[in-house]
Amino acid sequence: MGRSFEVRKASMAKTQGAKSKLYAKYGKEIYVVAKNGGADPDGNLALRRIIDKAKKDQVPAHVIDKAIDKAAGGGGEDFVPARYEGFGPGGCMVIVDCLTDNNNRTFGDVRVAFNKGGAKLGGQGAVAHMFDHRAVFVFAHDDEDEILETLMEADVDVADIESEDGKITVYAPHTDFFKAKTALHEAYPEMDIDVEEISFIPQTFTEISGEDLEQFEKFMEMINDVDDVQEVYHNAEIAE
Repeated sequence: MGRSFEVRKASMAKTQGAKSKLYAKYGKEIYVVAKNGGADPDGNLALRRIIDKAKKDQVPAHVIDKAIDKAAGGGGEDFVPARYEGFGPGGCMVIVDCLTDNNNRTFGDVRVAFNKGGAKLGGQGAVAHMFDHRAVFVFAHDDEDEILETLMEADVDVADIESEDGKITVYAPHTDFFKAKTALHEAYPEMDIDVEEISFIPQTFTEISGEDLEQFEKFMEMINDVDDVQEVYHNAEIAE
């Protein structure tokens, strides 16, 4: 891919409201994953992954525990995933992943954000085929050949590996997330992994600038303000 991994999400201000939204987002996702796959992280790898990610984002333990306890109780809301695809300002491609208990409400809220944000909703599959669903790991190391050998010995199907400014970025199939994570931790137990997540990585990038950039930032803010939105992926690249 020829570039370092960038977390393509609108940054959230460190306000109490932003923190509450972040906690609610993780609480909902942990609840859904635990309800569908079991409340024991040792037996539910997807739950373990999202708990680890929540801890990295400094989500308090009581938020995590409350969501798991709620799922274990068997009651509560019935959330389902919903994905929307389309084109943002400047022609960039956008994927919006949601968890919702009311599809009509969520679709309406997302459509308003697209319309007011100068973006255009497309049909299912409109842009997803232009993204790769990847496990992504970023950590400090200076020998990509050594890392590649470690992962290949663990039978990880590495899609790409990059080295830049003392950081290694590894891309692997999303199904190899835990295999890759386990191999890295066993080979380098003292190493801190800065990024470990499953993401949609764009195959190509669309450079935006000027008025398109201003509109794009407005659109990102609006779409991230939709309560049911969990993740937003795009291929926009800011012109330097």
